[in-house]
Amino acid sequence: MEGFVCIIFFFLSALCVGMEIMARKAKPPEISASNPIFLKFQTDYFKVYFLALLADWLQGPYLYKLYSHYGFEESQIAVLYVCGFASSVIFGTGTGVLADRYGRKRLCVCFAVVYSISCLTKLSRHYGVLILGRVLGGISTSLLFTAFESWYVYEHIETHDFPPEWLPVTFSRATFWNGILAIGAGIAANVFAGLFNYGPVAPFVMAIPLLIASGVLVSTKWNENYGTRQMRFSKLCIEGLREIVRSKRIVLIGAIQSLFESCMYIFVFIWTPVLDPSGPPLGVVFSSFMICIMIGSSLFHILTTKHARLQAVHVLAISVLLALTSMVSCIKSTHPHHENPTVSFLAFLLLELACGMYFPCMGYLRTRIIPEKNRASIVNWFRVPLNSIACIGLMYLHNDDVLGTHKIFIICSLLLMIAMLCVLQLCIFIKNDDSLRIHIVDTETLNGNGVQGMERDSLMSKI
Repeated sequence: MEGFVCIIFFFLSALCVGMEIMARKAKPPEISASNPIFLKFQTDYFKVYFLALLADWLQGPYLYKLYSHYGFEESQIAVLYVCGFASSVIFGTGTGVLADRYGRKRLCVCFAVVYSISCLTKLSRHYGVLILGRVLGGISTSLLFTAFESWYVYEHIETHDFPPEWLPVTFSRATFWNGILAIGAGIAANVFAGLFNYGPVAPFVMAIPLLIASGVLVSTKWNENYGTRQMRFSKLCIEGLREIVRSKRIVLIGAIQSLFESCMYIFVFIWTPVLDPSGPPLGVVFSSFMICIMIGSSLFHILTTKHARLQAVHVLAISVLLALTSMVSCIKSTHPHHENPTVSFLAFLLLELACGMYFPCMGYLRTRIIPEKNRASIVNWFRVPLNSIACIGLMYLHNDDVLGTHKIFIICSLLLMIAMLCVLQLCIFIKNDDSLRIHIVDTETLNGNGVQGMERDSLMSKI
């Protein structure tokens, strides 16, 4: 299967370049591209942020493989993943408030320290130490996708007084280069873990100097800034819950997100044990997944901006349908004694393509449907059923050693069927709402939606 995976990788790479060129032609020129002061500020931010992202991506391809290499059973590995998910959702709800109160720069430095410790725990074979590492990893991921962006937004608007309309330019470029970094990280991890025979722990060791460099740059080059939130965290949560209850559109958006992304969380766990027995280069597989996400993102922009015929909710329906097709295919390809890893691999690529289309759709719809003042607390509420579904799936469905994986894909298919029904209901509910229509001027909003636009990276960083 190794040769087949490499052929698919090169084919997808060529396709991705072509799709990106087509997508760029559909975008209007960036009005801030020639501003030298803005470009310098943006570049200085990227130097730090990309080091942190690269360190995060390096750990993706070999996380499950490392635990398996240490001799842990699938059920034990599932518990490790659940600890990471639970840590992310528990601590993730409060990281924004902590960053506002104690300083964004301080929390970015904490990210580098905590994540470095998390990587060091991977050198231990002790199960308790590995659980601690997963908890720290969950905290670190939450910090990565809240503190850094919060610091940048404050400096952009308050310190440098750049127009807010330029923010999406930075998020768009960060999203693009984040995809490139993810692809490169997969290849680098494969080279050091596989070709150089350093083993599955190598990518985690490689991530530590990158994290240290990121932390040093933050502590020496960045200014400290704070938020201005005065409302108590509990009150924010209550206000967000009330907003959800009052709006059917928010309920539907939350249901779609929870159902779709819980399947993605389960996929993060399941792809390695499905494909690894056939011996593919896991780093190249990971990079192929990332390329498919970029292709899906480019396809979304082509469908919604160049031709301006499909709206975000229509592309959302297509993405959920593609994901459902992928899961149904995996039911067949993972049937005990009739496994077909080649079909599973192709189905996984289709799922990643769907994700590339899904995340910009969801980000756009959330910015239009969810009120700005309660957006953070509402999104946190969405994470409760999302993580609950994923954790229950991992904890209980793998009790059956023979049919566990097969059952997971059946459950994921059912979840996506329900998500599809919710999407159709949302289409009917917002049919005549012109405020949700995509216009050409929305292009940069589609390319970078702040936290919404980067949530894909938080979800996929542990594939």
